[in-house]
Amino acid sequence: MTTSTAFASVSALVRRETSMVYDEGKEYLVEARLNPLAAARGLGLEEYVGRLAFDADERRKAVDALTINETSWFRDHTPYQAFTDAMLPALVEGRQITRRLRIWSAACSSGQEAYSIAMLLDQHLPAGWSHEIVATDISTAMLERVRAGRYSQVEVNRGLPATGLVRYFTRAGRDWEIAERLRERITVRHLNLAAPYTGLGTFDVIWLRNVLIYFDAATKSDILRRMLPMLAGDGYLLLGSSETTLDLPAELAAAWRREQIGRVPVYRRAPTGSLTPSLTSTGDRPCAR
Repeated sequence: MTTSTAFASVSALVRRETSMVYDEGKEYLVEARLNPLAAARGLGLEEYVGRLAFDADERRKAVDALTINETSWFRDHTPYQAFTDAMLPALVEGRQITRRLRIWSAACSSGQEAYSIAMLLDQHLPAGWSHEIVATDISTAMLERVRAGRYSQVEVNRGLPATGLVRYFTRAGRDWEIAERLRERITVRHLNLAAPYTGLGTFDVIWLRNVLIYFDAATKSDILRRMLPMLAGDGYLLLGSSETTLDLPAELAAAWRREQIGRVPVYRRAPTGSLTPSLTSTGDRPCAR
């Protein structure tokens, strides 16, 4: 950025609003995401950063821009394979009475993860079953995109099989719109991961992939501590390939059990899995993604 002071100001804003950490060395990313907003206002980047101190609407737009994560359809592929090959059959076997699944796509960005899961459930869930996919994110702009279910040609080219495009999308002008039967299975909610998870209920699978890397150790521990009771006793937590529970405080790490499904590590509640009251309290935390 133009000055270290401007970067420090933006870094402090993002940390205060989202708990995400923008360390030195990420100046290029801040510039790339704020330059279009500055240009739209007819301002230089440093002038724009100064405006954020008193313009709440522009501050919201800046935070939205700085919390957009990289995403694609069926990202990394192997977690989705593990889901259909092992997790889904086990859950179906254990849910013969309710015949219902609930899945959480946390930090869903523009929705490719949630809709990838929806496609797999459409193909593999037995007839007569119901399911709900709760897609949450801190970015209101991204959540509107999830609700709309519309993606550009460039976006559908990123990981979406041609068969999926034919089966689940129709043309909408220059974009592609996902089928209504998949959109109606997605519940979209605005959520800060480090704030209380009020009214979300419990889930059979939680997808929390490639987001914990943006937080410091304390925030990461707090998120995983409060997610523990939200996962069904026989449910699954999926993290990103570079994320783990092994570096958590000892008592919290022991509450999660790591299992391997092929090449994919998954996390489950340990059989003894309860934490002391001090470790399960939500507390007052800053907002996260």
